[in-house]
Amino acid sequence: MSGLVELARFQMRVEADLARLRLESEGIGAVLFDAETSSVGWGPIMPVRLMVLEEDWVQAEALLSSA
Repeated sequence: MSGLVELARFQMRVEADLARLRLESEGIGAVLFDAETSSVGWGPIMPVRLMVLEEDWVQAEALLSSA
């Protein structure tokens, strides 16, 4: 069993959600870290991190790169 690793960072939560949905549509589980603290109404505070299982990283990276 492997742990979660960071696949990508996004300034906007909507971009992170679209990437997560793209991965999930191909059967790759993904979660967002820092999504609730990424903005407080006046702009990005910290990036939203898209996380996948370490064993899925290569396939997930290829899918996002081709989008």
